[in-house]
Amino acid sequence: MWQAAAMWRIGPVRAASVRTACAHGLGEDCAMFATLHTNHGDIRIELFPHHAPKTVENFVGLAEGSKEFSDPETGEKVTRPFYDGVVFHRIISGFMIQGGCPLGTGTGGPGWHIKGEFAANGVPNPIKHTRGVISMARAMDPNSAGSQFFIMHDDAPHLDGQYAAFGHVVNGMEAVDEIASTPTDWNDKPKTPVVIQSIRVDTQGEEYPEPEKK
Repeated sequence: MWQAAAMWRIGPVRAASVRTACAHGLGEDCAMFATLHTNHGDIRIELFPHHAPKTVENFVGLAEGSKEFSDPETGEKVTRPFYDGVVFHRIISGFMIQGGCPLGTGTGGPGWHIKGEFAANGVPNPIKHTRGVISMARAMDPNSAGSQFFIMHDDAPHLDGQYAAFGHVVNGMEAVDEIASTPTDWNDKPKTPVVIQSIRVDTQGEEYPEPEKK
């Protein structure tokens, strides 16, 4: 197992987050928000670190640039906001929109993987894959997630317990709908780039250790 001493800040519980958490049956200890700035508008997501702590810590660290990763072009170790300029490379209307691959092909990542936090992998996670939920993409290996994620355009209960869901859109579903309506090719790749210009996280409060890598 690899473990680091790096830390980053995570925000406190707010009244709005408690209401959202209660609405989804997730308790009252959810605390933080991330805003995806895209060329189709902003998508504000509440993150649920209580139910998927390693997943949230990984996502936040990559988004803010506090986690070192391997540059996909040079192979060198770098530290910068990972998601800035990355695209949504796979779009299936009525299902989900997927992004977070630095190569824009669905084959790239940060150079390492994290443990999959979902029931089929032995980790309790009550978050359902309903419309607006964000979850980690992975390969067949349950511990193969790295940086790629998807946002549900519609409910997909067959994914429950099989993928690490870790948040829910609280503002900006109209942007998700617009992205989902983007024309795609035979491989579900949008014909016009859908760009994540940046992801910014509300951080004020607690510190969490960097998650173990697989």
